[in-house]
Amino acid sequence: MSERIALANRVTQIAPSPTLAVNAKAKALKAAGADILNFSVGEPDFDTPPHVCEAGKQAIDDGHTRYTAVPGIPELREAVTARFKKDHGWEYSPDQIQVCCGGKHGLYNIFQAVLNDGDEVLIPAPYWVSYPPMVQLAGGVPVIVPLDEKDDFDLNPDILGRYATEKTRVIMINSPSNPTGSLFSRNALEAIGKMALERGWLIVTDDIYETITYLDSSLPHVLDVDHRLKDQTVILNGVSKSFAMTGWRIGYSAGPEHIIKAMNKIQSQSTSNPSAPAQYAALAALTGPQDFPETMKEAFLPRRDFFVRDLESIEGVSCVNPNGAFYVFPNFSAYFGKSFDGKTIGDSVAMADYFLDEAKVASVPGAAFGADDFIRFSFATSMDVIQKGMERIKKALSQLS
Repeated sequence: MSERIALANRVTQIAPSPTLAVNAKAKALKAAGADILNFSVGEPDFDTPPHVCEAGKQAIDDGHTRYTAVPGIPELREAVTARFKKDHGWEYSPDQIQVCCGGKHGLYNIFQAVLNDGDEVLIPAPYWVSYPPMVQLAGGVPVIVPLDEKDDFDLNPDILGRYATEKTRVIMINSPSNPTGSLFSRNALEAIGKMALERGWLIVTDDIYETITYLDSSLPHVLDVDHRLKDQTVILNGVSKSFAMTGWRIGYSAGPEHIIKAMNKIQSQSTSNPSAPAQYAALAALTGPQDFPETMKEAFLPRRDFFVRDLESIEGVSCVNPNGAFYVFPNFSAYFGKSFDGKTIGDSVAMADYFLDEAKVASVPGAAFGADDFIRFSFATSMDVIQKGMERIKKALSQLS
């Protein structure tokens, strides 16, 4: 009888997160005894730093187990402003900061706070899987702006202009990008900033991977293009990737005070506040030693180099060298149309299924990111697993005809 109860229309607009679904399937197969190599999960293969864990434990011992202020404890918001000042020279007050239950939650709050029905959001593709659904859940319309592999997935301003309309309200930036690991150039950011200022757009920049870059120079950022953009930009960041704290669920946003206050209204009626002990752990992460991201990068870099080199050695496969994050996003479209055991590989979903079923390698199809020619692999795993995975991938591809 319960199945007769109708669901809300919004549920039919979206699908579950494909990355979480693939990871769950891979874990279930592994639990059943299958020798699965899992490249699907988007989290560092490091433990949270000990001093951060100790701070979380101490917070519990100190009785920090009750509600906090909706936008987060004052000490943590102060620490966020201090990091922005020290790392970038950006001035924010604590009232311009919201602490939330992970970066995803922060983005959800942003879209709920600023979008009305029919407002359009420009989303460069490949994009992180949750951007379009979160826009839709807020009544907005995702407008997908294609990026070209030949341009290293940098944004072409002329193409951006073709997708902008009078209904455009927001443009989404993610640099370094999930899934490509690519960065937006200063020229691209200048074009975005110019159009935003001229047309009154809000810029939402997802900076969750900002500490994981492989550049010799500083990472280009839209706020460094024109100081006026600070009044119409919301930054999303967090400790999940920088300090291997994905399960602690602490993100934070910074932006114009009236937008942050609106986001606090949304949060007050949804989660109330993030977990109190996790906030104190995040405080220790932001105020303590800052060498942990560099330690991770030292481990990630040789993995990246091997992965890209080995992928590009496969006939028909191309792969942009990522300058940030911990993903490779190779193009396997040359193998679409080929078959194995009577089954034809027609798209990225079929290819990812083939890798999982035949090679016991878990990956995420590019279709989930708006780029069907590609497959995403995380190199936040050991070199041994990457080498074994590449051997299996090459063997699986050689079996297609």
